[in-house]
Amino acid sequence: MKIAHIVCVYPPYRSGIGNSVKSIADALAGLGHEITVFTPDYKLPDEGDEKENIIVKRLKPIFTIGNGAVVPQLYSLLDGYDIVHLHYPFYGAVETVLLKKIFSGNKIQLILHYHMDAKARGAKRLIFYLYKKLLLPALARQAKIITCASLDYIKHSDLKKYYRLRPDKFRQISFGVNPNKFSVTESAGRSNGGQSILFVGGLDKAHYFKGLENLIKALAEIRKTPEFSSAILNIVGRGDLMAYYKNCAEKAGIAKAVVFNDRVNNDNLVDFYNRGDCLVLPSINQAEAFGLVVLEAMACAKPVIASNLPGVRSSFKNGKQGLLVKPGDVKDLAKKLQMILGNKKQAELMGRAGRELILKKYTWDKVAKKLNVIYHYVKYAQL
Repeated sequence: MKIAHIVCVYPPYRSGIGNSVKSIADALAGLGHEITVFTPDYKLPDEGDEKENIIVKRLKPIFTIGNGAVVPQLYSLLDGYDIVHLHYPFYGAVETVLLKKIFSGNKIQLILHYHMDAKARGAKRLIFYLYKKLLLPALARQAKIITCASLDYIKHSDLKKYYRLRPDKFRQISFGVNPNKFSVTESAGRSNGGQSILFVGGLDKAHYFKGLENLIKALAEIRKTPEFSSAILNIVGRGDLMAYYKNCAEKAGIAKAVVFNDRVNNDNLVDFYNRGDCLVLPSINQAEAFGLVVLEAMACAKPVIASNLPGVRSSFKNGKQGLLVKPGDVKDLAKKLQMILGNKKQAELMGRAGRELILKKYTWDKVAKKLNVIYHYVKYAQL
């Protein structure tokens, strides 16, 4: 089939949404599908690793707001595809896709993947509210199928009312990971003395919800205890909030214990997972819907600590592969860090259980096969 994926960000831009779409495209191409990815051109250097059967069309936006981009030229580019798979949120493209579907009727087979609720502060909050009230319901009605990484998340999301009306339209397609790429390597366990905590995520304003400042505060708290006085935090990511987070570390008096790694490519990322004692995803609200980094860490046999949020909490079993923490609760986060870092045997057992879970449930091959069934269903079945 000829399949179009429409997404607001795509590598080399670092984002869970973009990385997941790239992995999905690679896996679908491996099944013989012809994939075209439509994404804004953010003038970033191309990584040059596109695969056969995959075309990436980077559209020049009229203007951008955060990760939103107005790309009306998309309207004329969507003809001739068997499936159009829109990844929401993509402000600036939603309107174009919706109009194309309305005026094209059954010529466009639209699937909506709902990644997350959009949360923001200030003026953007109003924009997101208008999309939620006016455009999202119309988009949900026009889509033949709505895919998501977690039905648990959907039941608490901006689509919860529509889910109660039409649960038959929703399909849970969990994210995946490449277990050959993300695995235990020779660098496993080689932290630079003491305990090593890992955070992987965007450091820009679009990812304010990651809660990194709370993790920095929690590290400062546990370092007051002699047992954890040498604990360090490795941060992998970059963005316009880096100076803010550095200032947070300075204010907490642990600037030397917080290491920023802003030039880590995908090939080196697995080494950071292996050198850490645990991964922490301390997100503060439902702008975090799943947490792809949690899967990557588990694939490397590392225990995880993640916020008890819809979607995120369904990716692993609390107490089995890692621990859940109250969103925004620094004291609870410090307690969970001490539980993991202070018990190496338990941490190893959790890491092994995480690796087993990945092999059983979370691989991109499994994701592609499930999507393949959905695509054939949408194209050939009379819904």
